[in-house]
Amino acid sequence: MLKIITCFKWVVDESDIKIDAGSRALVLDRASYKTSEYDRNAIEEAVRLRELHGASVTAATVASPSAKNCIKDVLSRGPDKLMFVNDPAFSDLEPSQTSGILAAAIKAQGDFDLIVCGEGSSDLYAQQVGPALAEKLGIACVTCARTLSYDEAANSVVAERKLDDVFEVVSVPLPALVTVTPDINTPRIPSLKQILEAARKPVDQVTMSDLGQDFAADFGPCLETLSVLGATTDRKRLRFGAEAEDVRTVVNALLKEGVIA
Repeated sequence: MLKIITCFKWVVDESDIKIDAGSRALVLDRASYKTSEYDRNAIEEAVRLRELHGASVTAATVASPSAKNCIKDVLSRGPDKLMFVNDPAFSDLEPSQTSGILAAAIKAQGDFDLIVCGEGSSDLYAQQVGPALAEKLGIACVTCARTLSYDEAANSVVAERKLDDVFEVVSVPLPALVTVTPDINTPRIPSLKQILEAARKPVDQVTMSDLGQDFAADFGPCLETLSVLGATTDRKRLRFGAEAEDVRTVVNALLKEGVIA
């Protein structure tokens, strides 16, 4: 039976992000959190493979203990259990840290056949965790998969990759890691029954002490984010009427800016 791990990230809901008009800093005081949109596709694809071929599906994430609300949300989407790798120091991790901690936790867990990740996270969208995780585990990696199937006879997965202007079909023997694009499926909306059942599914709580490693010593960052500022658009705020002269002024302005030819 296939052993599938699907990785996800608990991120700020972008609809709740406000931007301070003066400093352009992000205001997150009242922001809620959610499972990354891209990772919902990864979870759905893992569950779909289980329904087609029979498998166990474990969802895995690295987060601070305060992200515990992710447990019920993700388990309601179909995984059999969840590996919650958490520590108070796991705040604002960059990709090399996330992939390193995930790799350590997955190695400690034991055997697996397939890891399914989203193409990127809906906050950073660095697209680095999947490939870096595969490299740390020493397994093959397929990125940007828009379709995914399992060949039981060959014990391999076949993926159609979406590249810039072509589609590429590859076959990779297991174990392997695949990152999937949003057009691979439509994530299901959990029913009330699935939400209630999620509370009874097992959750493995994993900490740094469980892994026998020290966060500061073993998972130092390779990237430092100095600031994150909201994008702003300066508008002239000119008002024009419907008279011919006003319309002519608008058209001339657009011609001057090269907006229309």
